Amino acid sequence: MSDAAMKLVVVGAAGRMGQTLIRLLHSIEGVTLHAAVSRPGSAFIGKDAGEVAGLGPNGVIIGDDPLTAFLHADGVLDFTTPATTNEFAALAAQARIVHVIGTTGCSLDDEAKIAAAARHARVVKSGNMGLGVNLLSVLVEQAARALDPGDWDIEILEMHHKRKVDAPSGTALLLGEAAAKGRGIDLSANAVRVRDGHTGPREAGTIGFATLRGGSVIGEHSVVLAGEGELVTLSHSAGDRSIFARGAIKAALWARDKKPGLYSMLDVLGLSQN
Repeated sequence: MSDAAMKLVVVGAAGRMGQTLIRLLHSIEGVTLHAAVSRPGSAFIGKDAGEVAGLGPNGVIIGDDPLTAFLHADGVLDFTTPATTNEFAALAAQARIVHVIGTTGCSLDDEAKIAAAARHARVVKSGNMGLGVNLLSVLVEQAARALDPGDWDIEILEMHHKRKVDAPSGTALLLGEAAAKGRGIDLSANAVRVRDGHTGPREAGTIGFATLRGGSVIGEHSVVLAGEGELVTLSHSAGDRSIFARGAIKAALWARDKKPGLYSMLDVLGLSQN
């Protein structure tokens, strides 16, 4: 690995996560803000990224051309939208750089495009970049494996701020996948995402999701394992977006000397059980 600071591009630079990433890149050793990109037509194009993030001028001007931004970079930090992430994935693969993806709401087609890009780029993708949630996912998998699905029901409850556009959250789905893996089942075939009206009794073996939206909540997640006469709840509360940003930067540094491929935060954190 090179001793030089890793040159990272922040896309979605004017958004809440983009600004958080810019502030952290300013304070963490071993990384530097190489470029900042916002969507074409954004009012922030041409502005100093440091000023937009509340740091004061840092000399990095927000642009709208990812191809130029990626050209001499070592990696890109991406918390944007599925369509934009697909575009960035192709460009990151072309540039042979690290692509850290915290974007949620991706379809199966989106996931396939990202996996294809990972043949040439080092991609780290996760529904949640934080240490705590990834540790929680390991515990959920273990609990689901240990508890008989005929006797124990699993429900996943999540709440986020009112501006979040995808549901269930990427983190809820990450936890659902962990539970499904523990049970040896396919989540998509066993998930119950909406209940309304006369639904009948709860079907054994399914994994339920409940979604709440409101206020400025950054992220609350609980996995409830309900048995006859007892309840086990595993939960995580995010109080600051910087936990996701720190995880993304850690992921970029980890992936810098890895072979091309698609990795998760479990790989980064040494929690992968594969």
